[in-house]
Amino acid sequence: MMSDMTDYYGQDSATFGDRMAAAREAADMTQAQLARRLGVKKSTIASWEEDLAEPRANRLQMLAGMLNVSIMWLITGEGPGMDMASEDDDLGRDMTTLLAELRELRTQLQASTGRVAKLEKAVRRRMEAEA
Repeated sequence: MMSDMTDYYGQDSATFGDRMAAAREAADMTQAQLARRLGVKKSTIASWEEDLAEPRANRLQMLAGMLNVSIMWLITGEGPGMDMASEDDDLGRDMTTLLAELRELRTQLQASTGRVAKLEKAVRRRMEAEA
């Protein structure tokens, strides 16, 4: 019998993928939503959660921030994990979510800017060819 829920996600009972999946679910995100926010494919998130692969350091840092857990907890099960969230942390979690959404929008805007530039170039070429 487990004494509490944190034991289940501790270093002796769970893997990186188990802790990641639990933290993602606690953050009320789907694999697809997390993938979009991190800028990776959904299959990448699935492979991390199934312990078939692990994220690189830069993604790990972003992942921990988005899931509101420490990097150490994700890797080892030690340190501030899912139980670190309290009413005082609600603002922090909301800010993390907002930051993730802002990053996602910035990425989308950068991609759109590139497409606009290509279209503009194509229109100019066509106009020059017709002139």
